[in-house]
Amino acid sequence: MNTPILGYDERLPLYQRLREEMLAKIAAGEWMPGAPIPTEAELTRVYGVAIGTVRKAVDTLVNEGLLLRSQGRGTFVRRPNFDASLARFFRQVDASGGREIPGSRILARTVDEPADTVSAALRLQDGEKVIHLERLRIIEGRTLFHEDIWLPATRFAALLEVDIEGFGELLYPFYETQCGQCVASAKETLTVGEADGAMARFLAMKEGAPMVIIERVALGYDRSPLEYRISRAAADGFRYQIDIS
Repeated sequence: MNTPILGYDERLPLYQRLREEMLAKIAAGEWMPGAPIPTEAELTRVYGVAIGTVRKAVDTLVNEGLLLRSQGRGTFVRRPNFDASLARFFRQVDASGGREIPGSRILARTVDEPADTVSAALRLQDGEKVIHLERLRIIEGRTLFHEDIWLPATRFAALLEVDIEGFGELLYPFYETQCGQCVASAKETLTVGEADGAMARFLAMKEGAPMVIIERVALGYDRSPLEYRISRAAADGFRYQIDIS
């Protein structure tokens, strides 16, 4: 029995409506990050559409970075590597010169009324609160980043029940296992400022010295904001690298 593609504007092309249906399954957790989606033949049978329509819908999601084709294995829900983004800007290396994921230390976890900038970034309704995490990213005892992280309290309430020591080094897999919230993409803005007294102490730099600020809004598969983050680091470790072809 075919499953009709309902709930979408019928003025949209059929492949676009199928794309919305597939995206809804990813956003709802029916198709999990890292897992394969049904084959093209299965999708054709389930939705009663031509295989060309299925391929165009899949191609759209692949081009958007939400699905990943693997030759001979199938098509998978893509799980992005967000910590690799920091490596574009800073040399995260240990004493031997090897690449290393910074360790993490949570300094504070509070439930707060959001500032206007935080509320706007997370698209919060009036009265909604946020969970605020303050943490350090550390390599071999040296603080590389100071981070302020804000999360919608209603979607991430389970984090309040977890001991701070149990958060682990990478937060996005932790959000997924603890709260069922999967981060699919992110938008980053990089600026330069000056370190105030508190940041100078955290980052072992002089007050007023240049500091790189990376502002990130992380989005779910349904494109709703899940996290607003500001990472700060001393500018003397900054680099910019891009491949142009």
